[in-house]
Amino acid sequence: MELINVEDARQAARRRLPRIFFDYIDGGAFGEATLRANRADFDRWRLVQRVLVNPASRDLATTYLGSRHPLPFMLGPVGFLGLYAGRGEQQATQAAHAAGVPLCLSSFSIASIAELRRETAGPLMFQLYILKDRSFCEELLAEAERAGVDTLFLTVDTAITSVRERDVRNGFRSLTKLSPGLLAQFLARPSWFLDLMRNGAPQVRAVSHKPEFGRGVLAQAAALSSRIDQTLSWQDVAWLRGRWKGRLVIKGILAAADALRARDEGADGIVVSNHGGRQLDCASSTIGVLPEIAAALDGSLEILIDGGFRRGSDIVKALALGASGVLLGRAYAFALAAAGTAGVSRIIEALARETDITLALMGLASVDELRAKGAAVLRPA
Repeated sequence: MELINVEDARQAARRRLPRIFFDYIDGGAFGEATLRANRADFDRWRLVQRVLVNPASRDLATTYLGSRHPLPFMLGPVGFLGLYAGRGEQQATQAAHAAGVPLCLSSFSIASIAELRRETAGPLMFQLYILKDRSFCEELLAEAERAGVDTLFLTVDTAITSVRERDVRNGFRSLTKLSPGLLAQFLARPSWFLDLMRNGAPQVRAVSHKPEFGRGVLAQAAALSSRIDQTLSWQDVAWLRGRWKGRLVIKGILAAADALRARDEGADGIVVSNHGGRQLDCASSTIGVLPEIAAALDGSLEILIDGGFRRGSDIVKALALGASGVLLGRAYAFALAAAGTAGVSRIIEALARETDITLALMGLASVDELRAKGAAVLRPA
């Protein structure tokens, strides 16, 4: 099946993955109200069409996280990419760097940041959870520094893990070894299973050398989750700011007051994020709260955003409302599961094409022009 858009990739991923892993990507917390709002609230704005001003070509390049990038989006941190396709982190990174955009590696990854660095010279970023064992956090930070990471994303909205009911039903993070039912799921997806096992049984490489985390990806994922510090506070942000000399981005901001506090604590940027609707159910959508946060910061801190992005028009709306860039998550995870590197590349190309056409029909020559005009190119629905 040709992947024309993100929904095509989602359906292809559903057919290829075992249910336990598809639901992990696709699901949200409790009744999934926040998950739905992330998509539905893009319809609160309409784009302003202008005619007879179409430029011959458009420039999608823009600046975020200290560098000029050819596209206004990047690949954000998604856990366990290496379970959706063999060498999943490496494949996603190849597609990102071929498009000239960064990838941010999740702490919950099959490949380590060191492994990725050995295979690419392109830009790598790293996402950190604060763990109870600060010495292990130090190990992760040191490895990121050795890999040349200059931007660290600190996720702050998952100290208390919400209930993701699909995961509960499937046993994700409660199963620590392969059960007969799970094995049956795996064998029912032979193409995926053979691809995954071609490189040996997957493990979370960041902890595979630590016996206390168990053997195998299921046990390691559960052990790592249980070690996230539930007492995370602004004091921990201050500690990390003193420890990390590179760019620090706080991911998981949904309130203007927290955005201002992140600025005052020395962060270089924030990600307006509700963890893809996987944490506080019935929270604000990210696109819904973006204007309030952008107005409060008034240009004093860089704003990125994730949550529900499926179309180029979604990206255009976020840039008009004050974001400097968008982090893709499920969009490329589905594509990776569907068709590996080629799938991710197709979705990057599709979103770039949609963004380009949207700008043309709005009479805009560039992303820079879009950002300069801001909300003037939008209308309330």
